[in-house]
Amino acid sequence: MEQTSTAIGLMSGTSMDGIDVALLRTDGDTVVERGPAGGFAYDAGFRDRLKQGLVDATAMTQRDQRPGSLSKLENDLTLRHAEAVAAFLQQNGLSSADIDVIGFHGQTVLHRPDDALTVQIGDGPLLARQTGIDVVWDMRANDLENGGQGAPLIPAYHAALARGAADTHGLVAPVVFVNIGGISNVTFIGAGDTLVAFDSGPGNTLIDQWVEAHAGIPYDQGGMIASEGSILPALAERYLSNSFFTATKRRSLDRNDFAPPQGRDADLADGARTLAHVTAAAILKSAGHLPERPATYIVCGGGRLNPVIMGDLASLAKQDGAAVLAAEAVGLNGDSMEAEAWAYLAVRALRQLPLTYPGTTGVRQPVSGGKHAAKPRIG
Repeated sequence: MEQTSTAIGLMSGTSMDGIDVALLRTDGDTVVERGPAGGFAYDAGFRDRLKQGLVDATAMTQRDQRPGSLSKLENDLTLRHAEAVAAFLQQNGLSSADIDVIGFHGQTVLHRPDDALTVQIGDGPLLARQTGIDVVWDMRANDLENGGQGAPLIPAYHAALARGAADTHGLVAPVVFVNIGGISNVTFIGAGDTLVAFDSGPGNTLIDQWVEAHAGIPYDQGGMIASEGSILPALAERYLSNSFFTATKRRSLDRNDFAPPQGRDADLADGARTLAHVTAAAILKSAGHLPERPATYIVCGGGRLNPVIMGDLASLAKQDGAAVLAAEAVGLNGDSMEAEAWAYLAVRALRQLPLTYPGTTGVRQPVSGGKHAAKPRIG
């Protein structure tokens, strides 16, 4: 059996609300021992800087360009990640010597898979120097260079979790993991660990943008605003009739691929309610591209905390004879799963195991990836 490593995963997702940190002990394959996790929120001013970074990134045509605010933003983002690692270690009575590697996602500022271009800002060598821990970062690029979409990367970890959950919770197969972050994605685990995965549509990003623009708050906590509204069928259909859902080739999404409604399209509550329905219905529409009809959906990511989204998803899935479970119902942590995945993928990368597969990103053959920054050597 391969030796296990203690890894920390760092995730800053498309919602741009903060840094998720998780500890994992793993061999990057079958052994997965989940440890503590935590979250470190960005202040409002830094979130505004990240949003400006998305605007500045639209000028990029090469991955190493850093126009406008991006160079300074990359440096400051990396330092915030280093601070999050230090705080996490202190909270859990650990030191840098206890950690073998950090899996560092960085912040996606541009994702154009059709142009083989994806950009996650984050300085791996700087993070290694600041933390005194080896860092694996930039794990999407090699997939794109080999014909893939560069996303999703988490399916390899989902497969490992599904094996454990099937053993302990007797899940009815086929099992599909659904991650509802800014963008939603699905991972289908079939017989013999067959993996099929793709982005399924807008997740929280439309709702977040809608309530921020019209209520001045970053997200609809607990679906409270949506629960006061009604679904507007014409507005919902405008999203659900998008050619993304019928295209034979699955493609990965950027948060800008679906724009939020205009203010004249709905009032605050009806807009939030309709977008919550779109989030759920998009998952079921995209599931039609899977090789078999799912029997069990396991939901992670921030969207699982919105009972309006979960209610719609459960109702739509029931019509297809499937059950919907939050990650916690099968002993998993739906908040930290992406960060855990980045820890798992870092160990896989060090072992040169595949991170992506033809069935998950469209890559020509299974490929590994990532860059390795070694911690400073003393003496």
